[in-house]
Amino acid sequence: MKNRPSFPVGLDALNAGFPAIGKVRSPEVGMDSSAVRKSMVQKLAGQGITDALVLSAMGSIERHRFVDTALANQAYEDTSLPIGLGQTISKPGVVARMIELLRQGASGRVGRILEIGTGCGYQAAVLSQLASEVYSIERLRGLHEKARENLRHLRLANLHLLFGDGRLGYVKGAPYAAIIAAAGGEAVPQAWIDQLAVGGRLVAPVSTGSAAGGPQALLVIDKTPQGVRQTMLETVHFVPLKSGVA
Repeated sequence: MKNRPSFPVGLDALNAGFPAIGKVRSPEVGMDSSAVRKSMVQKLAGQGITDALVLSAMGSIERHRFVDTALANQAYEDTSLPIGLGQTISKPGVVARMIELLRQGASGRVGRILEIGTGCGYQAAVLSQLASEVYSIERLRGLHEKARENLRHLRLANLHLLFGDGRLGYVKGAPYAAIIAAAGGEAVPQAWIDQLAVGGRLVAPVSTGSAAGGPQALLVIDKTPQGVRQTMLETVHFVPLKSGVA
């Protein structure tokens, strides 16, 4: 199987407009999550998330739709949850923190975003509320298909799902105003930096120790006309960044 990403699979929309933040519509489900979503957003604000658009996007996407039914009652707790194939959905607090860092205090939508590691599709859905376009790549076929199914009801015209090796990025969509990764390696692949636009920002976990599966920290990379500036932030824990597809 080739490691090169396939052509993006767009999620068909009933209309061409992007969904307004806080206006995402979905079919009725058995549980009414509006109150718990509001509580989650209040907790995120209490943790220091100040970007109003990030908080609105987090409140508009129903996280319980992206986890197994047996775990739905934990969907709005600030915890990571298994999504199969040895992968997890990140804590809401980590998702909000990384996206807030990615936006750099922007007053409106960011341009084109590349997400490395679609997983179950939750973070991609949140990003779609805050970007003109989102390209999200996943190396595990099972999760790629699961994300497509999870996202189908949202009909997000500006979200494109890719199956391929995330370490290679997606050159056809470059340059990107922002790149965000949901898996951590020893270093940020050069392909990501090459595909980041000048003036763009990259947020990714990286290993801080020599052992595989060891401690990680958030790394922020700003690409300026003068070169690349790196800032290491707090400790995090993500699945390892791997090459190839499976």
